[in-house]
Amino acid sequence: MRSGAKVAMVGGVFVLVAGGLGYGVYDVVLGGGDGGGTETASASSEVRTGPPDKEEIEETARSFLGAWASGDASAAALLTNNEAVSEQLLAGYASDAHVTKAVITPGPAVGTKVPYTVKATVSYEGRTKPWSYSSELTVVRGLTSGKALVDWQPTVIHPQLTDGAVLRTGESSTAAIEAVDRDGKVLDKEKYPSLGPILDSLREKYGDSTGGSPGIETWIEPEGGSAANTTLLTLAEGKPGKLQTTLDADAQAAAEKAVKQFSGASVVAVRPSTGSIRAVANNPATGFNAAMQGKQAPGSTLKIVTAAMLLEKGLVTAGGPTECPKEVLYQGRTFHNLDYFELPPTAPFATSFARSCNTAFIKLIDDTENDSALPEEARDVFGIGLDWKTGITSFDGSVPDETGGEAAAQYIGQGTVQMNALNIASITATARTGTFHQPVIVPQDLDDRQLATASRSLSQNVTRQLNDMMRATASWGTGKAAMASVGGDKGAKTGSAEVDGQGTSNSWFTGFSNDLAAAAVVQSGGHGGDAAGPVVAAVLRAGS
Repeated sequence: MRSGAKVAMVGGVFVLVAGGLGYGVYDVVLGGGDGGGTETASASSEVRTGPPDKEEIEETARSFLGAWASGDASAAALLTNNEAVSEQLLAGYASDAHVTKAVITPGPAVGTKVPYTVKATVSYEGRTKPWSYSSELTVVRGLTSGKALVDWQPTVIHPQLTDGAVLRTGESSTAAIEAVDRDGKVLDKEKYPSLGPILDSLREKYGDSTGGSPGIETWIEPEGGSAANTTLLTLAEGKPGKLQTTLDADAQAAAEKAVKQFSGASVVAVRPSTGSIRAVANNPATGFNAAMQGKQAPGSTLKIVTAAMLLEKGLVTAGGPTECPKEVLYQGRTFHNLDYFELPPTAPFATSFARSCNTAFIKLIDDTENDSALPEEARDVFGIGLDWKTGITSFDGSVPDETGGEAAAQYIGQGTVQMNALNIASITATARTGTFHQPVIVPQDLDDRQLATASRSLSQNVTRQLNDMMRATASWGTGKAAMASVGGDKGAKTGSAEVDGQGTSNSWFTGFSNDLAAAAVVQSGGHGGDAAGPVVAAVLRAGS
């Protein structure tokens, strides 16, 4: 079959039609053919080695897509490097997902990858609806056969399909929901793509209690029910039940726009006085909710907690002098400031905070006389690690007990500290009011769940000093440029953290404006104020 040919099914067999896009358009009825037209790679007694060439890539992709589109799962599976697993999913495309027709259009190969678009028809109990999406496959050399084969990944079937998950069409397992923000504005996946996995989770948990009824849908069902189903297509609408959330549509829209500037970014906004989550956004927007489930070192944004601990112990005051040398050695580990800057011995602790001086914090670790001082502060005051019940799955942060140099690294948000944007936004919210309010994305009275509570609050004196130091950071410190456009009573803290020896550090930033706190992380974004700062500022402007 020559490149550029068009394949169609007529009377249950493939025929060649002149023209076509890329190197083939497959227009067939699933289950309607005998697979006799499926082309396979030419046999060879010699086992070939090395990467597949252009002709092999095109031929393998053309043959695989043709067999898949014809409903011949066995023939298609033989053209992959994982026959057993692929055949089950390929067969389920017709039997479980109820796809009755598929037009698969390959594009030009890019190296060993072949992109393609699928225009399918899904039919279930008299209801029919078109379904379109794009994906890609990769052609590799078989390890033992030497044949060019499709490198089997679930994403070959659909880009959102994961290992162990399956496609299904039928009556949905839970009723549909119409999620609304705090003012009753409808929140949907199309306008707010970051809310996709969140809305799926909320539906899974609360759909049956909101008074709605199931619809007919095509969805991704994860292995073992490990996560919520992901709805891909709705053939017949169920009656949605209304679900109240704490989100703010304006803040959410700003968050969605802000994270799109970067290939990997997350942001969360929280109301300090209540713990209500006002916005959650991720880029990429589908799949893993990194903003609430991620686990990374947060860099100097954690100095908010360290500063609170030092203030509570009376080791510093915002206006009192604190040493900030270029570098400091602690139990065999050397820590230094950005570009090895230093401050005069008379500089107040507020300046070390606003300039993000690492050594000023680490030099005081021995004075705490307790390696567990920071983990205790994080847990007892800021609620870190207390099993939050936000309404969906979330990670509530971790500051584990450490000793020596590892404990010192925690003082500046490095080492074994694990956080996400939600955790840091909550830490800022707690610093703002002095009292931890567990973040929630749906009201507590929706299901009377037990929220986490911290064992104590900060004193008014410590709370005031923390706020003043964050105000200094926003007005003349490392957060000045990012927060310049934010109004109201405002404060900030910058951070950066290297993870697994990456070349450019992750950018972290957190801030508040009046009764709104927000935090963001940009993967490999560099200094906190450069990338994550503008993301936080955009959300604060929209929501405060």
